[in-house]
Amino acid sequence: MEVVEVIFVGFLAGAVSGLFGVGGGVIFVPSLVFLFGLGQAEAEATSLLAIIPVAIVGSWRQHRYGNVAIKEGTIIGFVSLPAALAAAWAANAIPESTLELMFVGLALFVAYRMARRALTAAPAETA
Repeated sequence: MEVVEVIFVGFLAGAVSGLFGVGGGVIFVPSLVFLFGLGQAEAEATSLLAIIPVAIVGSWRQHRYGNVAIKEGTIIGFVSLPAALAAAWAANAIPESTLELMFVGLALFVAYRMARRALTAAPAETA
């Protein structure tokens, strides 16, 4: 992997993460697959490692603004651990193409729900 490309992807993912609260997996996984030739499972596993510093810095900064629900975030984090263990096993047990389709399906579903919510939301009051 080219260091400059890896730095660019990291910067882009950090910017998207800080702006939208997502970005790690959304940017890292496709970049690792298409730009760097990793397999889907390898890209997802690498993305999980790369997300750690992004999540730490992003949550620390958002906490300073008063935007972090610590109790809820802690509960969600600990409850998700067994599911993450099982899903990591599953990601290595299912075919690569199925894993890719599942990733695409999730991304499309989330995009659809967010677009629908944004388009049907009441207009914000202007001052």
